[in-house]
This record gives sequence, C-alpha cells and structure tokens, in this order.
Amino acid sequence: MPEHKPRLISALCAASLLAAIGCGSNKPAKPPDAGPATERDSSAKQREKVAITVYNQNFGLVREIRKVELGKGRVALEYQDVSAHIQPETVHIRSLDRGDALSVLEQNYRYDLLSPQKLLEKYVGKTIKVYRYNEKTGTEDAFDAEVLAVEKGTVLKINGEVTYNFPGRFAFPEVPKNLMAKPTLVWLLTSGMPQQRVEVSYISQNLNWNADYVLTVNDKDDAGDLTGWVTLTNNSGTSYESAELKLVAGDVQRVRQEMNRDRYDDLDEAESAPGGDKQFSEEGFFEYHLYTLGRATDLLDKEQKQVTLLSANGIGIQKKMIYFGQQHYYRGSYGQVMKNQKVGVYLDIENSEKNKMGMPLPQGIVRVYKADKAGAKQFIGEDRIDHTPRDEEIRIKMGEAFDVVGDRKQTEWRTLGHCASESSWEIELRNHKDEAVRVEVMEPIAGDWEILTESHRHIKEDSKTFKFDVSVPARGKTQVTYRVRVRWC
Repeated sequence: MPEHKPRLISALCAASLLAAIGCGSNKPAKPPDAGPATERDSSAKQREKVAITVYNQNFGLVREIRKVELGKGRVALEYQDVSAHIQPETVHIRSLDRGDALSVLEQNYRYDLLSPQKLLEKYVGKTIKVYRYNEKTGTEDAFDAEVLAVEKGTVLKINGEVTYNFPGRFAFPEVPKNLMAKPTLVWLLTSGMPQQRVEVSYISQNLNWNADYVLTVNDKDDAGDLTGWVTLTNNSGTSYESAELKLVAGDVQRVRQEMNRDRYDDLDEAESAPGGDKQFSEEGFFEYHLYTLGRATDLLDKEQKQVTLLSANGIGIQKKMIYFGQQHYYRGSYGQVMKNQKVGVYLDIENSEKNKMGMPLPQGIVRVYKADKAGAKQFIGEDRIDHTPRDEEIRIKMGEAFDVVGDRKQTEWRTLGHCASESSWEIELRNHKDEAVRVEVMEPIAGDWEILTESHRHIKEDSKTFKFDVSVPARGKTQVTYRVRVRWC
C-alpha cells in the first residue's frame, strides 16, 4: 500500500523532531553540556568575603566567596587573583545559591606566566617583527624574523640568514592563550543559573606566621612583663584584603610532596613589638590551638604584619644558675676534668593563671630586656620556646654567667671489676659578684649508682640525675665533694 508511506515517514519525522533528532539523520542528540563554552572571568573585584587560616608550617587555607556572572550552559571560567603557590589538588568550588546549579567538568591550574623569555619560547618556529633604530633616517627599520631557538640565546633567521644577538626591539602579533599574566584557575563548568555566589577553597604554600615575645625583667630578676605578638608573612603571590584571619598553632601532619614551583623565602624576624591590647581569642581545636583575630585585616603580598597576641604584667620569674656535668665522667680516670667552666643562666616562668598568664603559647623566640642604672632597657638574651600548654613551665636560657665559674676534678678513682667504679669528686664554685648566688650542680649519671659520702645533701631528680643546691657567698667560693659508686653493665 504505497499511498500510506508518506504519512508513515511524516510520523517518524515528527517523532524524531520531538526527540531532538534531525529527520533523515543518524546523529544523536547533543548532551546539555556539549558545544562551545562561554568564556567568563572573575577577579578579586568580585570577592564578597575571604577567610585565611594560616599554619605555622609555611602554608595556609584560603576560602573566598565571589559573585560571578556565568550565564547558563557550558562556561569556561578564568578565576584570577589566586595564590602563585597554590596546591591544585586541594582546590574546591561549589555554588552557595543552589547545590545542583554548578558542576565541574574540568579544572586546570595555569602557571606558565607571561615574560619576555616565555613569549620568545612560544614563538619558536614562528615569524615575528624586529625593529632596529636607523641613525641616518631617525626611524626604525622593520624586519621579518623567524625565531629558530631561544634556549641559550635568541637565534633568528632574517632575509635568509641565520643570526643571533640581533640588536633591536621584538614585536609579537599576540599573546598566546596558554600564557597567563598571573597564576589562574580555569574551570570548564556547567551552570544552571546566570549569576551565582561561589565558594572556592584551596591550600597555598608560602603563607606563614610565627610568634615572638618580649620579656622585660625587673632589677631583682624575680618579676617581669611579657608581651607576645604574631608576625604574619604573605609570600603567596597575591593579596587578600579585609580577610578574616585565623592562626593554627601545633604540629600538623602533612605528606611531603615535590613542589618544584614553590619558592621558600627566608623570613626576617621582627625586632620590636607593636603596641596595643590582646587582639586574638584562643580556643582548643582538635589537638591544636586556634587563634582568631577579632577584626578583618589586609594580607598584602610580600608583606610582614605584626599583631599583638598577649600581654601579661607582673609575672613571677625564677632565675637559676646551673652547673652541668657529664655521664661519661664516671667511667674513667681523669684528674682535672674542667677548669673555669661557665655556669648557665636560666629564667623559669610558670604559664598559669595564678602567675597572670595561662594562655597556650605558640612556639617562638623570647627576647629578654632589662633596664640599666640609667633606666635604658638593654638586650640580655634570647631563646626559642616550643608550643607550651597552660600550667606548664617555660625555661629560657639566657647565656653564661660572667662572674660565676667552677672547677671540677676527680680526686680518686678505683675500678670494681669490668664495668663498675668508685670515684671521688671535688667541685669548686667561685662567685665574683657583690651578692651571694645559688647554683644548681646538675650531675647526669648512667647505670646503678649510689652516693657513698657527700659534703652537701644531694637531691635525686630521676634515675639518671642528681643535683646539689649550693649557696655561694659574695666574692667567695664553695666546695662540693662526694664519692659515688657506679655500675653500668
């Protein structure tokens, strides 16, 4: 029945049109994310909010919200003003307006940055213009030049001749698309809304902070004022204005990776503390401590920023002088072991509320000052402290005493078999100051040991240490003697 064929074909065509398939064609329908992508870009001008969490291990977490014009369908979005030291595998983007309004098809991090050398490299095998000034005519002569090589100098082919070090100005027809003025994230997206608020987060290297402290002690060395602040350094390659700032103190586990693009710059340490009250609030966070700045701040690229962390006045300090021995002294015959040995000077501070402190202290350098007789503060030493929880003690080594020295000698030695001995010791401490001092004689010792005789009562610190707490008169001396039996195997 041939008269029915046209109707059947028309019906098939209608069905095919309804199914978005061209009549008489075997091509399948295009998926909604197929076809050319609309190009869009976003810069820091579209930022609504940015929050930075900086870890004192030279990295930070960046989270920012931008309002971007995307359109609907496939979109190629160039996301500019990101860190030059970004870890691309940590990047995450999501829509804040509707969860299903944005899907990521591809993500690229373009860091091949525009420079004269890079521009020449991209034009190897292509023709550019070279302009050379003609002194006779006072104008520039133009030459067509093929770029042959640029690795160890620019080699050109001009008028059929190969030349190098050709004097002149290079001109290029355009900038290649794969060269960027600054590092850029590029996404191929499917957008379901013409305008969206998106949140982008990533980890960046070269964001760092460290704590610094200034301790000013009184004339008796038994009290002082402590000021702490953070020094924040941004070498990430971009600026973050009006950022919410958080700092994490602690030893966060990270997997080491090869990062050939990262440049680790040396950080200069600040020498003076800014004024102002405590501006950070502190809270326990997992097994670390989190410090939050109570206001927004600008983190400009290639900038060091200092913000007050804490201030404590009238804290108690205990000054100690310690004279150290060595474990191996008890395993051999020596005679005079040490003459005019320096005595170490330390300041001990209890980080507790009763001592007007009690805030967990991030690791950093403590610099100590004291006023001289004229009232001018003088620098008297510095030491690095580790992360210190509240209710723990801080010990700051100040250096070596000038006027307090000691001699140590072995006055008798006797072996007791293969790995045991008895030895007698004399320690003489001399004080050349105009006031009496107390010195802790700290004696590390290994194995089984027993004090047989002693001039001063010893204090057992632990299984491998004992000490003597000795008073040395002004411009005088004190001798400590003892005999000890030791077995080390």
